[in-house]
Amino acid sequence: MPFTVAIVGRPNVGKSTLFNRLVGARRALVDPTPGVTRDRIAGEGRIGHLEFALIDTAGLDEGPPDSLEGRLRQQTGAALAEADVALMLIDAKSGLTALDRHFARWLRRQDTPVILVANKCEGLAAESLASEAWGLGLGPPVPISAQNGEGLGDLAEALLRHAPAEAAAEAGGQPEARPLRLAIAGRPNVGKSSLINRLLEDERLLTGPEPGLTRDAVAVAWEWRGRAIELVDTAGLRRRARIEPGGLERLSSRSALAALRQAEVVVLLVDASAPLEQQDITIANRVAEAGRALIVAANKWDLVTEPQAALALLRERLEGRLPHLKGIACLPVSVRTGKNLDRLLPLVVETHECWSKRIATAALNRWLADALATHPPPIAKGRRVKLRYATQVSTQPPTFVLFVSQAGALPDSYLRYLTNSLRATFDLPGVPLRLHLRTGKNPYV
Repeated sequence: MPFTVAIVGRPNVGKSTLFNRLVGARRALVDPTPGVTRDRIAGEGRIGHLEFALIDTAGLDEGPPDSLEGRLRQQTGAALAEADVALMLIDAKSGLTALDRHFARWLRRQDTPVILVANKCEGLAAESLASEAWGLGLGPPVPISAQNGEGLGDLAEALLRHAPAEAAAEAGGQPEARPLRLAIAGRPNVGKSSLINRLLEDERLLTGPEPGLTRDAVAVAWEWRGRAIELVDTAGLRRRARIEPGGLERLSSRSALAALRQAEVVVLLVDASAPLEQQDITIANRVAEAGRALIVAANKWDLVTEPQAALALLRERLEGRLPHLKGIACLPVSVRTGKNLDRLLPLVVETHECWSKRIATAALNRWLADALATHPPPIAKGRRVKLRYATQVSTQPPTFVLFVSQAGALPDSYLRYLTNSLRATFDLPGVPLRLHLRTGKNPYV
């Protein structure tokens, strides 16, 4: 193996589950009981074309050197000495613990580089953990779900930054070759499968006038202008009240929602004759809550009799119903005639770049000073709230931490002002932004 990776962390954060996922077999026992793994378990891990020697270790725990906990920690120390890089797992659902912070300090003193990995990040669990995990001093966490296999592409990118040159060469430039995950979503019968067939120039997916033909989330590998793209067709999403409990449609809806969470860019296809119905808004909000980049495409535009008035109405509804996605891209298309489909993929790539943008800390704090000067924060408890510092902790979506004197004292209206100012200053239209507030510790308490 070109290089060695060790998995470390406190008990019961999913180390053995991740080990089994990466080696592709149930080599390590997995059980909710903490402390199941005691010996170091070795295997050959793989993510795509990236291969490495993998070591599963016992859960890090505190204890005297002669105790079981102390001896297990020595085993972990030996694994770290063998490894080129370590993955420190934390549990995104239960949050950081004192043990996590203790062993993060211990790992920072070791010579082995460490990648912080937030496991159990199904749904929105990663968002609430991002700012807190930054304080461990190990860099931004890589969100994954070892149980479901989500986020492994991001983990491969992080590993390659620490891999020897031969490992990166053998991986075939995996980060650059990783496909852009593009999901097509919308209500039933708006033309999602037909759109993918039109882009592929092939009847790859079943289409027809009957609503609900698509049941599974179907992924299709594709290449556009030399760029690898994974097109994902999803089942039409209806209102939850209309779906029969326990039926096949409910399973299809779950599969579609999971595909949206795993996508990078989502094209919300709406019917131009009835744009932005309540279900369209619900889907858009689901995409935004998951932190995915969103584009709205109005299909069947060839049937619209007054295009300019219809487009103005659509944009007005977007601004009014989705104010938290101010500036969202909106494109009128016709899958039947091919109208504007040549503009869709360039817009997808542009939106993906915006969603992946990283802003320098110095530029962020210049923006913050100007924003505070233009509109000072409110007064709370007889004192004006102070915003001391801003930094970007992650991308995809752009996520920022603001260090303030009184985190709970800033009203939602002021946070909206800061978000809109951030969008305008750094050209971030339409993508979901995350602003987390943190209060520094008072040294006198």
